[in-house]
Amino acid sequence: MGQAWGFGRYGGPEVQEFFDRPDPVPGRGEVLIRVDVAGVNPLDHMLRSGLVPGLDGGRPFPRVLGMEAAGTVLARGEDADGLEVGDAVFGFALTGGGTYAETTVLSAPNTARIPAGLSATVAATLPVAGTTAVDALDQLGLPAGATLLVNGVGGGVGLAVARLAVGRRLRVIGTGSTAKRAQAETIGVRFIDYAAGDVVAAARELAPGGFDGIVDLVGGASLRTVAALARERRNVLAVGDSSVPELGGRFVERRLDRENLERSARLALDGLVAPVITAVHPLADAPAALATVENGHASGKVVIKVA
Repeated sequence: MGQAWGFGRYGGPEVQEFFDRPDPVPGRGEVLIRVDVAGVNPLDHMLRSGLVPGLDGGRPFPRVLGMEAAGTVLARGEDADGLEVGDAVFGFALTGGGTYAETTVLSAPNTARIPAGLSATVAATLPVAGTTAVDALDQLGLPAGATLLVNGVGGGVGLAVARLAVGRRLRVIGTGSTAKRAQAETIGVRFIDYAAGDVVAAARELAPGGFDGIVDLVGGASLRTVAALARERRNVLAVGDSSVPELGGRFVERRLDRENLERSARLALDGLVAPVITAVHPLADAPAALATVENGHASGKVVIKVA
């Protein structure tokens, strides 16, 4: 038996609970891992709230929170090719096992070995934030010297996108709340504070000719506002807002396979994509870790250190 943090039904934070569960049995194409570190993401509370059904693997309640983790392989199911017991790995829990737990199952095709020199803490942040940054910038394909707007730069994904963009010699401007200015400016972002006045006017002052690309992590009215600043609407990419095609933009096309994880890990080793980790919580403090992300107060990436 191992401890896990999850939810007994769909709803708000009030449905969350700690519970014990037997070690999951890895099915075909899965590996059982001892979780060392789990990443915390907005998707976690969206799943708990029932907003994105279909990612639970059909598992019964209570369900474990979390979609990304790093740990050590304890057992492997049939056809879990390329991974062996004892391997240090990181990846996605795409079959509903959750990651805020002492042990869990990861989908083997969406799991990779952690390369020498990369910590489990950094590796645990790469499945979501790291690969999203790679996917978004690959999709835009902007040349060095181009101007990029990251709308909502202060969170884990936003800072990962900004850091990789700076490494690709793009001129990066980011929007965010006052508390997130310092982290963004540290990595070379020209920062626009939501609370300091007219965001559009400030953006036009910094980029009078408009933006060659926009990566949106906020959605809603904010996305609609900044989309008008793009030179070409097709270069407006949104991570989570399903209405972006109505604006002429596109979704970030996600690649969740092992190859992309390995690529993100190499970039992290080079210091080009590693997300900015601002808080490390023990499993016992998982409620506070998720609350920080859910309330929008997280600056950078939040992780849960389990082992």
